Amino acid sequence: QVQLVQSGGGLVQAGDSLRLSCAASGRTLDSLDMIWFRQVPGKEREFVAYLSRSGGMTYYQDSVKGRFTISRDNAKNMVYLQMNSLKPEDTAVYYCAAKFLFGGDYEAESYDYWGQGTQVTVSS
Repeated sequence: QVQLVQSGGGLVQAGDSLRLSCAASGRTLDSLDMIWFRQVPGKEREFVAYLSRSGGMTYYQDSVKGRFTISRDNAKNMVYLQMNSLKPEDTAVYYCAAKFLFGGDYEAESYDYWGQGTQVTVSS
């Protein structure tokens, strides 16, 4: 069983930076694909950033490319989402998620393990 515990988030102004953290337990990160999603009330959860279990592949939603970076610390079993140049449209609840099985890398339905979510609010 994998458990994910998130930290970080909060209220910032446009242009500021935030780092979200996701602590994984139960499995090591080299056996898990990791991803960040976000959700705004009334809208579907959307993909933000993906990191493969090998650590060799990352993928980002177009709207965050060049501003957000997903990374991990294997020694701490932690995954991070560094968010720079934040915009009001980045306001959402952010979730980290993990999957053990291969396939469906960018689809929420493929992910079995989820963090509790953390609110990010960007004011203009």
